[in-house]
Amino acid sequence: MSAFPETRLRRLRRTDGLRALVRETSLGLDKFVLPLFVGPDTKPNPALPALGRFSVDDLVRETEELVRLGVSAVILFGIPEEKDDEGSGAWDADGIVQRALRALDGTGLVRLTDVCLCEYTSHGHCGVIRDGEVANDESLDLIARTAVSHVEAGADAVCPSDMMDGRVAAIREELPETPIVSYSAKYASAFYGPFREAAESAPAFGDRRGYQMDPANVREALRECELDVAEGADVIMVKPALPYLDVIRAARERFDLPLAAYNVSGEYAMVKAAAARGWLDEQTAALESLTAIKRAGADVVVSYWTKDLAAWL
Repeated sequence: MSAFPETRLRRLRRTDGLRALVRETSLGLDKFVLPLFVGPDTKPNPALPALGRFSVDDLVRETEELVRLGVSAVILFGIPEEKDDEGSGAWDADGIVQRALRALDGTGLVRLTDVCLCEYTSHGHCGVIRDGEVANDESLDLIARTAVSHVEAGADAVCPSDMMDGRVAAIREELPETPIVSYSAKYASAFYGPFREAAESAPAFGDRRGYQMDPANVREALRECELDVAEGADVIMVKPALPYLDVIRAARERFDLPLAAYNVSGEYAMVKAAAARGWLDEQTAALESLTAIKRAGADVVVSYWTKDLAAWL
């Protein structure tokens, strides 16, 4: 490579058109998934609009707008009217997610569902509790039952997020033909706060560090991904995204499967809060953040900015 003055990299940065022509990473709406919360009633969230909750009827109206805007995929989170120790509302054939799935039939949206018990258990943990601990193996049957009930109601793919060992295998045994998008490397992160409030899923005691991953570890994340691939996952996911771009890159280099990343509620909320104070421009910061996630290697991004992205692009 020749040196300055012959080499002038700024030549291709001079105009919008030139920059677009040589851009290495691009954002396409068909690679984004919008999280949606559905419950017994509608509860807007003025500060964090994408973390508002919809009734089933209002969810249908919202998705009509999403389809018009070009959003192609959603992931559903349910908030039941009642909770119990086992989270039985998660696999109820007439549960909130199951009703929402049936209501969205024919919309053309790809319907993914979060498969976990935390929104449905009275204690807020992702499995059943025995002697003060989450019982891994006993929880697997309930997680698989939840996934089956979602598919029977119309889910196109199921997304286990509980981080129990063996849950992908348990689901795959029951659903040999259904795509499984596994939250393979899900960290015990401080960035889930706004989600837990929206989903009413904060633990009633303790925390989730006994089953979600230690933020300090990346080799362990690759082992988690490897196990999920061996058990039958079709897509592996890293969550959160922005504090774990190195994990996304490491997973991209190791595995050939489609790779997803979850741009979580805390990442969304930080930009929203800073923009509300006038400290940065939301659209510019959001697009830069989403580009970073794609640049790190994610094929699919779950993001609360997906609806906004439809307008920005």
